[in-house]
Amino acid sequence: MLRIAVPNKGAISGPAMAMLHEAGYKQRKESKELVLVDPENQVEFFYLRPRDIAIYVSSGRLDIGITGRDLLLDSGADAEEILQLGFARSTFRYATKPGTAAGPQDFDGMTIATSYEGIVAKHLADTGVNASVVHLDGAVETAIELGVAQIIADVVETGTSLRNAGLEVIGEPIMKSEAVVIRRTGAAVDDPKVQQFLRRLQGVLVARSYVMMDYDCRVEHLERAVALTPGLESPTISPLHHEGWVAVRSMVASKEAQRIMDDLYDLGARAILTTAIHACRL
Repeated sequence: MLRIAVPNKGAISGPAMAMLHEAGYKQRKESKELVLVDPENQVEFFYLRPRDIAIYVSSGRLDIGITGRDLLLDSGADAEEILQLGFARSTFRYATKPGTAAGPQDFDGMTIATSYEGIVAKHLADTGVNASVVHLDGAVETAIELGVAQIIADVVETGTSLRNAGLEVIGEPIMKSEAVVIRRTGAAVDDPKVQQFLRRLQGVLVARSYVMMDYDCRVEHLERAVALTPGLESPTISPLHHEGWVAVRSMVASKEAQRIMDDLYDLGARAILTTAIHACRL
């Protein structure tokens, strides 16, 4: 069986299990379940702490895992990402009290508090900054107020918690993170079980990003309509019973669907419909 690590909690856990369910895999119903076997798909899921997943995958005990890019890089594990999943996006930034520093160039001799000491230590080394790093678990916003550090480095989504703590983001982003599928570095890329798993997740990503659009169009306007809805290969076009009309079906990006519908209507197209795509293979 293909052995896959899934986060057991945190921001990635719920969306990861939802995506796996959409891809046709069984998922646990109780949070106490640590292992779930899906015999129909020949997959065994292990629900682990998000920070531990890269370590397990790099050891070869598990074939692949779902975790955050930030956790992968912070672990220093011998693993690599093979698919971006498009959720749990965040930015890793430095923050401090206003007037303390403008960026890493001012950090020499200071102390930086973070839960991601691996990422921070590497970034400081790469930029030639001589600063100390102290590891803290959980929220690090209070580290400055309590005198533990002058700077913090943390995942920033909206920045609200930083502003509430009287802090401001400084410098350029250290890195951008999102949920990713990882494997042990150097593992076989052509494993059919892994490739099937990746195709399923890619199918979910496409299904979430596109809708199927159907509409009726006059023949004399067809070329202009097709230019609006070119599809992935080309649209499907069928003649209608009424002479001079055709039915068109094409995949379009979800975020552009409403604008395209407006443009098609202005062009004279009618019976314009969009339907969700639940599964896809390209």
